Amino acid sequence: MINRSELPACPVETTLLLIGDKWKVLILRDLQTGTKRFGELKRSVGGISQKVLTSNLRDMEDNGLVTREVFAEVPPRVEYTLTPLGKSMSPILEAMAKWGAAYKAGVVGVAETAGEEN
Repeated sequence: MINRSELPACPVETTLLLIGDKWKVLILRDLQTGTKRFGELKRSVGGISQKVLTSNLRDMEDNGLVTREVFAEVPPRVEYTLTPLGKSMSPILEAMAKWGAAYKAGVVGVAETAGEEN
């Protein structure tokens, strides 16, 4: 869990501490549509190992981005849902999706805009 008193001064760096690896961003993406079971997440976040998925979900739970609900069934059922804090990252993911789509489409404006800011 990230200690709030030790957060960096830069807000971008703070955000990166929470979702700075590709797996966390993809987990957030897949939970945007609603609650998912562990197996559903493993399938939808292609290429992730069970160990890495578990580790990332625990970290995200510790930092208040997702909740984990365990159902007393055989076999056990575990579901993950975004918290309000996790849902508040939706605009970030939407901006990433929009930028990624424009980049894939070869939109010239993306490259020109990036060059103008320097």
